[in-house]
Amino acid sequence: MFTGIVEGTGTVRARTETADGLRLRIDADGVDGFDDLAHGQSISVSGVCLTVEEFGTVETETGGDSTAEAEGTEPWFEVFLAAETVAKTYLGDLRAGDAVNLERAMPADGRFDGHVVQGHVDTVAEVRGIERVGEDWRFTFSIPEGHGRYLVDKGSVTLDGISLTVAEKRDGEFDVAIIPTTYDLTTLSGKSAGDPVHLEVDVIAKYVENMLHGYA
Repeated sequence: MFTGIVEGTGTVRARTETADGLRLRIDADGVDGFDDLAHGQSISVSGVCLTVEEFGTVETETGGDSTAEAEGTEPWFEVFLAAETVAKTYLGDLRAGDAVNLERAMPADGRFDGHVVQGHVDTVAEVRGIERVGEDWRFTFSIPEGHGRYLVDKGSVTLDGISLTVAEKRDGEFDVAIIPTTYDLTTLSGKSAGDPVHLEVDVIAKYVENMLHGYA
């Protein structure tokens, strides 16, 4: 389980297509805690819960006139995307150099700052518009067919793994307000109108719908 509080962004360094899906290698340089990964660990990659299959570090260097000096190490990890994950998300379209939001699974004794996020993407929405409002931003996203009933004003929603609040819902689209910290720390700063985003609705809404189904 995750909380939608993104810890930082990683960079796709390599992609390998296989008969069964896709393998991505992601650098997590500068993201606290990612130098202590473990095999089988769950990580949210732009809102998609994936499993660490391999991990390690590489030395980072800076070039000079004639020599290169090692500055430190950069953690990396590899994840595998099954065919269904490739089909239902936009991760299959990522290329080397693309940025992704990263969050490790919530520890049992951790602080719950966001909301319950499973990392089970429901659908892919689209950025409809971006407006600067003072020091903040207002993003408008599409509501894919069949998912509007799970979104309510001031309710929680997860976009690319980020826990956000619905500021306003309209027919076919909704707005969220983005503060500078979220804008700077996540991939939202690189989004433009027309770009895809992973949408996960609040799972509580789906449980309520399921429980009330027998009373309809």
